Amino acid sequence: MTKLSETPVVEDGCVLVNTDLGRYTEVQTGTVMVNSTLGDYSYVIRYGDIANATIGKFVNIASFVRIGATDHPMHCASQHHMLYRSASYWPDAEDDAAFFETRRSRRATVGHDVWIGHMAMIKPEVNVGNGAVVAMGAVVTKDVAPYTIVAGNPARVLRRRFPDAIAARLQALAWWDWDHGRLRGALDDFRRLPAEAFLERYGG
Repeated sequence: MTKLSETPVVEDGCVLVNTDLGRYTEVQTGTVMVNSTLGDYSYVIRYGDIANATIGKFVNIASFVRIGATDHPMHCASQHHMLYRSASYWPDAEDDAAFFETRRSRRATVGHDVWIGHMAMIKPEVNVGNGAVVAMGAVVTKDVAPYTIVAGNPARVLRRRFPDAIAARLQALAWWDWDHGRLRGALDDFRRLPAEAFLERYGG
């Protein structure tokens, strides 16, 4: 496995445009990220496609995930690129800057400690809460509450990961904001303790 550090790891074949990567992050082969941020300790496995997204810390993104999939102008007479990438078709036409600005503004937001499964898709303007799980192949068109597991197309709630009280305590603890040394000190407890016992030990 790749040795990670405060300097992000970006493998060959990636395209990053106007994108910020946090500490201990990894972006694997073939991934494209545009107008996005990837929080500390998060990673994207092979061939992710992420646009206009704010991604929290400790987010686990499987291969071929798409976040912030772009839309076409369905309200117009045509949906084609010629409407907004017009300069590619006519020498006297300009691209539609307002269309692209609107697209950039419709951000998807992923909280901390989220797991997004293989080939899942999260649409623009969707918020995925802390600790949530998006199952393999899910298409998320609506907000996902914290510590909730969703699956399907369109994605629906399968169950909560924890009872509401435990989920609230985990959010209040906000362990994802701990420094690197404190995380290392608690590593054995992260590994062996159930969530409730972990909360009892660390005051959540």
